[in-house]
Amino acid sequence: MKLFGKSIPLPQSVWLRRALGGGLVVGGIFSFLPVLGVWMLPLGLIILSRDSSRIRRIRRKSEVGILRRWREYRARKRAEKASKSQ
Repeated sequence: MKLFGKSIPLPQSVWLRRALGGGLVVGGIFSFLPVLGVWMLPLGLIILSRDSSRIRRIRRKSEVGILRRWREYRARKRAEKASKSQ
């Protein structure tokens, strides 16, 4: 799996990947505890999306939505910066 340009090896076994992804999702749900965090939830969903078409669809839709909002935000910031400099 590639994440932020780095290759991260995942277990070859489907069951180990599902256990790892499920554990991360459950840990993300309990993010109010000191060691666990919200970062675990998306990482678990990314790992689970490798084997589940439903989760893969949800991940792709959310990636497209986040990228669209990011581009709109950057375009808005550029327009504000251009209007301030004139």
